[in-house]
Amino acid sequence: MDIKTGRFLVTGLLILGSVLGSGITLADLRATYVPTAIERPDSGRPGSFADLVETVSPAVVSISTRTSRVPHSMGNSQRPPTPGTQRPVPGFQGNPEFEQFLRRFFGPGHQAPGPHTRQRRTVGSGFIIDAEGLVVTNHHVVAGADEIEVVLADGQILPATVHGHDRKTDIALLQIESDQTFPTVSFGDSTQARVGDWVIAIGNPFGLGGTATTGIISARGRDINNGPYDDYIQIDAPINRGNSGGPLFDTTGLVIGVNTAIYSPSGGNVGIGFAVPSEQARSIVSQLRERGVVQRAWLGVHIQRVTPDLAERFGLDRTRGALISSVETGSPADKAGMVPGDIILKFDGTVVNRMRRLPRLVARAVIGDRVEVDLWRDGREITVHPQMQPTEDDTLVAGHSPQGGEGTVSLGLLLSALDTESRQRYGFDGDATGIVVEQVRPGSPAAEKGLQSGDLIVQVEQSPVDSPAGMNQLLNSARQKNQKALLLLVERQGHAHFITLGLT
Repeated sequence: MDIKTGRFLVTGLLILGSVLGSGITLADLRATYVPTAIERPDSGRPGSFADLVETVSPAVVSISTRTSRVPHSMGNSQRPPTPGTQRPVPGFQGNPEFEQFLRRFFGPGHQAPGPHTRQRRTVGSGFIIDAEGLVVTNHHVVAGADEIEVVLADGQILPATVHGHDRKTDIALLQIESDQTFPTVSFGDSTQARVGDWVIAIGNPFGLGGTATTGIISARGRDINNGPYDDYIQIDAPINRGNSGGPLFDTTGLVIGVNTAIYSPSGGNVGIGFAVPSEQARSIVSQLRERGVVQRAWLGVHIQRVTPDLAERFGLDRTRGALISSVETGSPADKAGMVPGDIILKFDGTVVNRMRRLPRLVARAVIGDRVEVDLWRDGREITVHPQMQPTEDDTLVAGHSPQGGEGTVSLGLLLSALDTESRQRYGFDGDATGIVVEQVRPGSPAAEKGLQSGDLIVQVEQSPVDSPAGMNQLLNSARQKNQKALLLLVERQGHAHFITLGLT
């Protein structure tokens, strides 16, 4: 017996001795001690996505378009780059090997994008939702295209036409020009998707069709400043230029999103992609399929965010809802009695926690229906029932009013009455009423709030004003009541918004 073995035996005897000395027998020990393996949480990831990809891939297509004239340059755009947009790739322009690559995937005669290119070719992705050849993709993939070709998973190249499109949600529906029957995929329910769920993207990045990538849902409800209906699913599954319009699958093989954009300073994937949720895409596709256009419901209000100081001023317990800054004459909101200063808390039974949620709720309302809208007015909740109407221009579905900054000290304003000269100077309509902001003292709370020369103060404390003297009376009255702030309704370029100015 070596020293190590001896140590082991001694240690074992000591342990056994302590057990026997306590009155516990070996039989008891065997009966009570059951060795268990360390339990690890299930990752939820299958061993392979191969079966799923094999099943759905036949319904995923590559899209190639040709445009005879190059549109206006987007070089100065601050929007996040979109995967389907064909732009110069740094380091490749003028490279013979890259030119060969382009000819291989886009056909003879293709030229690398450059300042003298007279013909634009773009690539994108899509997926078939109907056996007769209806294809969902992004609007920006096919916008302005003179020719559209769809490449099937088996390599067939077929012409296609635009059945309908919706620029505001970046969704388009194509019709493949063929009598054959096509494999399809179906929309799933994106509302059930959770942050952390596995997703699979299949598409045509850089012309490399049939490419599958996986990742998770990183976030939901993302606003990327693409429009009033932004409600993107953020994913980390690698997508690149050419993935635009392709499907985002859940692990059951249902489409829960349409891959639309990436955030990338370099133009390549950095793990931040965005997809239109199927909840939104399905509704848009249904309208495009039925009549080729999208018709949204119209409420007819301009709204702004409820800031902490505005919430306090209007007597709300917290920052919530959407504050109405103006109401379009003759609109459903106007007919229902909604007025500036109302705060929309619920729309058709859905709580409006954030201002930006309202336009999407209004847009999805059924035209002709009377919807229930809960408002906060004069310190209490009331309910109105506007009847939804269609509109060709949905700017006022629930448009956004400009926002001011923060400030809490003195007014810092030089005001004048609205007269003929000021109407001409600032371009006010003949029926405009209020007082004109001539100057704003730099560094004052009025300046910090964003007030500027040419603004029109329409109301003070929700009372109309038509002279600086009238405003001073309301100001003095507010101070006598020991109010902390003064509520103003300010109009700029035809749009009104509320602000609060602190009183000293």
